[in-house]
Amino acid sequence: MGSCFSVQLSFDNFINRGWDSIVRHANYVCKLKQTLPTLSDALEELRAQKHDVQQEVDLAEQRQLKRLEQVKLWLSKAETMITEAENLVADGPREVNNLCLGGCASKTCLSSYKFGKKVAKMLQDVKDHMSRGVFEKVAENRPAASVVVRPEEQPIALESTIDKVWSCIMDKDVGIIGLYGLGGVGKTTLLTQINNKFSTIPQGFGVVIWVTVSKDYNVEKIQDTIGGKIGFSDESWKNKSVEQKAEDIYGVLRNKKFVLLLDDLWKRIDLIEVGIPKPSQENESKLIFTTRSLKVCGEMEAVKKIEVNCLEPEEAWKLFREKVGDEALNSHPDIPKLAKQVAEECDGLPLALITIGRAMACVTTPGEWNYAIEKLKQSTLPEMEDKVYPLLKFSYDNLDPTMKCCLLYCCLYPEDYNIPKRRLVEYWFCEGLLNEYDTISKAEMQGDHIINSLLRACLLERGEEECVKMHDVIRDMGLWIACELEAKGEKFFVKAGAQLVKEQGVMAWEGAKRMSLMPQIEALRETPRCPDLRTLFLSRNKLKVIGDGFFQFTSHLTVLDLSENRYLNALPEGISQLISLECLDLSWTGITELPIELKSLTKLKMLDLRNMFGLRKIPQDLISSFSKLQIFRKDGLESEDYPEEDNVLDGGNNEKLIEELKSLQHLHILRIPPIQSMSALQRFLSLHLLQRCTEELELRDSMETNEFNVLCLENMERLERLEIWRFENMVEMKVGKELNYAPRFHTLREVQITDCGSLTDVTWLILAPNLRSLKLWGCLKMEEILSKDKLAEIADVVGTPYPTPFLKLQVFSLSSLPELKSIYWDALPFPCLKCISIVFCTELKKLPLNSDSAKGNNITIVGSQDWWEKLDWENEATQHAFLPSFKLI
Repeated sequence: MGSCFSVQLSFDNFINRGWDSIVRHANYVCKLKQTLPTLSDALEELRAQKHDVQQEVDLAEQRQLKRLEQVKLWLSKAETMITEAENLVADGPREVNNLCLGGCASKTCLSSYKFGKKVAKMLQDVKDHMSRGVFEKVAENRPAASVVVRPEEQPIALESTIDKVWSCIMDKDVGIIGLYGLGGVGKTTLLTQINNKFSTIPQGFGVVIWVTVSKDYNVEKIQDTIGGKIGFSDESWKNKSVEQKAEDIYGVLRNKKFVLLLDDLWKRIDLIEVGIPKPSQENESKLIFTTRSLKVCGEMEAVKKIEVNCLEPEEAWKLFREKVGDEALNSHPDIPKLAKQVAEECDGLPLALITIGRAMACVTTPGEWNYAIEKLKQSTLPEMEDKVYPLLKFSYDNLDPTMKCCLLYCCLYPEDYNIPKRRLVEYWFCEGLLNEYDTISKAEMQGDHIINSLLRACLLERGEEECVKMHDVIRDMGLWIACELEAKGEKFFVKAGAQLVKEQGVMAWEGAKRMSLMPQIEALRETPRCPDLRTLFLSRNKLKVIGDGFFQFTSHLTVLDLSENRYLNALPEGISQLISLECLDLSWTGITELPIELKSLTKLKMLDLRNMFGLRKIPQDLISSFSKLQIFRKDGLESEDYPEEDNVLDGGNNEKLIEELKSLQHLHILRIPPIQSMSALQRFLSLHLLQRCTEELELRDSMETNEFNVLCLENMERLERLEIWRFENMVEMKVGKELNYAPRFHTLREVQITDCGSLTDVTWLILAPNLRSLKLWGCLKMEEILSKDKLAEIADVVGTPYPTPFLKLQVFSLSSLPELKSIYWDALPFPCLKCISIVFCTELKKLPLNSDSAKGNNITIVGSQDWWEKLDWENEATQHAFLPSFKLI
């Protein structure tokens, strides 16, 4: 019985479950007419809700926000759901037609059941999805990209510099890189190229951060920029202190390999204060910055300092042509030539080329182009005044008042002029600009500091030898500034001779404080009224006549430069009225006699009489009357008009000159005519005042000795240039046993020894570690430049090995040394050598060069083809390395 009861119960449960299933199936089919319209309504509501959410997302993304992932997922599902629901609604009429028996039975029961179930499920899903589509917010701030690509202009001729910077970035030993250069030269463009290159060649850096620093930066602003890149951007973080922000930034960056790009630094940024870990080999991070100042590169401890230079002429023309456009350039046959002149006035500065190029894009007549050239020459083109000069003036504004005056002073020199650094400092001193010191010896230190500061600020450039230059656009900017300062009594009047003719005589000079008129002027006969004039540059003209009344109303004149007027034979009597004059430069003039009227120039501090070929007479007691004289230069030159015997210190007028110089107690810089005898040299060296201030010494025709102890010159503490001529009997220049420390001649820069027929070597030059130029000509018995045996003797006396010779040498000229066999017995590095000239030295078969000497050097080797082909080399690699260096004499 129990068993039968159990079977009966199981059968009943089976029947009940089956019936429930049938009922549910029947409901799906019977309610299809009701659920389809309901699903259609729900579909419309979902479409509307999706549209609203999508619109809200679009607005957020227009504000650079990032949609939330859950919103992104909801929209995606909604899109799929809408498609599926639309298909069901579309199939609904067909399924309804299949219904029969009052809607309770189906001709294809199974099909209707499945369809009805899908509709019901879809209806529920739509309702559920709509309930989940209510969002408090649909988007949030985007996380910072590892590299944000910046808008950029097409780079012009920056490829090689980019490659150089990228090479430094790849170098694990280089963590900090400084890019410096003139304002407007393209530093920011270069940094932008580097930034964008990280987006295509990431090199494993976690984040690349760009910060524009500018002149008036503050630490907090830098921190906020960096914070935004690494996830700190909410208001609570922005309200933190500088110290707290630094801790947060450091905490993130110390665990990242980062690149920090700082654009436009004007002074050192304390990385610790900002919170930036110092880039190192360990963290492999990089700091790259731009600045106008080389000094900032040093302050930021840049391992690599890379100068961004102006464009070469061909690249400059390419950039200018691109900005002007073909329409303007082709509008008249004369315009391309004129356009090149305009481009040349921009002197390779990209900012000027771009600005002026765009301004000239609509100029289609030669007259307008000529007008632009004239305006550029006068520094008055509106586009330069509005856009270029103000940008460059930021660098000027960063200078102290003394440096500003010194920079503007450089504008008195012509375009592209190589300004001798020493002469510039001496003029500054006489002008009173170097007011820290009252002697030129000490003022030179301040002057050198100012020049180096202006070089580091890229407001001056290095010129030839010991000279500086001004970039044309910087010079134009300086003259523009000087014009702005006219109200303050700083009026500049700077004209070329051709322009001077257009100025209607000297009327335009009135009110000027500093004037520069060169070249082409042949006569100055008028009488200008310039009571405020302090500086007058008349150098490099063709002056023949200066009227006696020319200086009548210039009594405050301080510096007068008449140099390089070879046709000027006499000074006007009116020069006696220049009672304030402190500097008079008559070098390279044709003046034959100094007038006694010069005695009234009692304030004179500087007098330059070098290379005055025709100077026959200096009135007695004239030089000694200049009691404040600190700088005096006079040399002796052989000429038909000026007999040689009057040009040497061996008696006569020159002995009287020495006697007068002895009385000048303020003398600091001296150049004297040649000394011809050993007795004259001894007398000269006995005068301590003259010995210590002589910068150039020329010894000639001494027949009295076969030995010359160079240590007799060791107390000449300013000696820079030594010339020795025709010491026929001198076999040796020795250093003596009293030597106790090798390098004695630290100031010596140039040595020339000519026609010393018995001299066998110049080993003593080991005592001149800063030698820049060495010329040995006509020494017929010279066998070696430096003797190994004599150097060993020096080492024994000193008690220490001799230093490596010629480390500063730039020019090495050997001529007519027929017995010369050796310069040095081993290879030398020659890190500074530019040119070595070997002429008529047939026995010299080997140069002191090897493959290491060639590394990084650009040495020119001048000689005959026959001599070059017979040279012995350390190996073929060395010969091949120096092959491009050879230049046929």
